Amino acid sequence: MRAVTAAVADTLRVEFAGEEFSVAPDTVFTVGREGDLAIDDNLFLHRNFLTIQNVEGLWLLSNVGSRLSATVTDTGGRVQAWLAPGARLPLVFAATSVIFSAGPTTYELTIHAAEPTFRDTQQPPDDDGLSTIGDVPLTHSQRVMILALAEPVLRREGTGMSELPTSAQAAERLGWTLTRFNRKLDNVCDKLDRIGVPGMRGGVRSYATNRRVRLVEHALAARLVTRDDLPLLDEERANALSGARDSRGDDDA
Repeated sequence: MRAVTAAVADTLRVEFAGEEFSVAPDTVFTVGREGDLAIDDNLFLHRNFLTIQNVEGLWLLSNVGSRLSATVTDTGGRVQAWLAPGARLPLVFAATSVIFSAGPTTYELTIHAAEPTFRDTQQPPDDDGLSTIGDVPLTHSQRVMILALAEPVLRREGTGMSELPTSAQAAERLGWTLTRFNRKLDNVCDKLDRIGVPGMRGGVRSYATNRRVRLVEHALAARLVTRDDLPLLDEERANALSGARDSRGDDDA
């Protein structure tokens, strides 16, 4: 009986789109187009992208793909890591959120540990429930730009997959020109790149990750925008279409 109890305690649960999968310590759990969690038939997604396994008593999340990366965070948004191809991370929290994109689609799954290595020792401060990783001041226009990209994910209930809008669709959602939208995107990506957020610029280390979807991954993990912010989208569109622009100086920031 003791052995059975220990085995249950050591088992991880993977949650995706309303389904739960159990991972035993003596198995290797795969995530991708194929495998134990066959997420989607999206051809941009690797057949085998992520693996979860227990190595000498420590649960590890590994990226076994060659092009895609994943954003890994505790569900409270306090700690964030970028899991590049070939990298692996220990799963030490009671709940770990994994966010990644393949083509225009963003996916999110949650990994639950019955016996986490790290536990919260105190309640977080009552600061309206929002927390961010690092101090990233955003202007109003920068925030609504991110919201327009992240809207499908923020409106989704629980984990799962969401098709992200193109830049043109997000600009239309806000009532902006595409030129204005791209300028905001440039500014926000430059700001995050300066504080060390990976994937905000192109180049050989971009691992085929589009900075637009990478921005959404980071914004969700770091709680830069939340579902409570969504009403700002309709307000911005109404203001844009009526020509009632705020002339404060942050519009071109």
